[in-house]
Amino acid sequence: MALLQKFITFFVSSGLVALAVAADSSTRYSIESQKSKIEIQVAREGFFKAFGHDHLLSAPQFSGEIRLDQAKLEESSVNLTIDAKSLTVVDPGESEKDRKEVQNTMLGEQVLDVARYPQIRFSSSSVKVTSGKKDLYQLQVGGTLSLHGTKKPCSLPVRLQIEQDNTLSAYAEVSLLQTDFGITPIKVAGGTVRVKDKLKLAFHILASKASAEPAK
Repeated sequence: MALLQKFITFFVSSGLVALAVAADSSTRYSIESQKSKIEIQVAREGFFKAFGHDHLLSAPQFSGEIRLDQAKLEESSVNLTIDAKSLTVVDPGESEKDRKEVQNTMLGEQVLDVARYPQIRFSSSSVKVTSGKKDLYQLQVGGTLSLHGTKKPCSLPVRLQIEQDNTLSAYAEVSLLQTDFGITPIKVAGGTVRVKDKLKLAFHILASKASAEPAK
């Protein structure tokens, strides 16, 4: 009887372990900020827009994780956190003085107010495969974007490439309205020169396999 009980206990515990492994077949990838690029493009408009310039901001400091389930891509996920204070204006052709002035305005209370809202976050809640073949996919990734103290649902079209060295390369581009996040687009010269409400976020992400998680 005792031998039978031991056999049953072993069988059940082995089954539970197998189920746990099957339930989480995803692989963890860490986003490499030094090899990735996140940019925000803000365009000018207005009667005298020719006298202004479009603005390009780069986010050099960010981190995140991708969990990829190659057997069932719909079970994959991504989390990304950007250090808003690190956003840097890289307007080509502008003087250093003008870039600093634009950056101070963008990061200040008038726009992003990074002192109060130091992080920009995206957390996925769904992944849909729209097309693809082995190692190259077009995805629609839905989730929540937290910006300027406001959370909004967001859907990103993502091009995902699984490289031969088992790293991931992902590209996404999405347009947002500043006013949806409580940001008032900047106006100068009595409103004759102003930035558009719509801005564009572009992501080019490279990620590599994360080290194994410590046993609990």
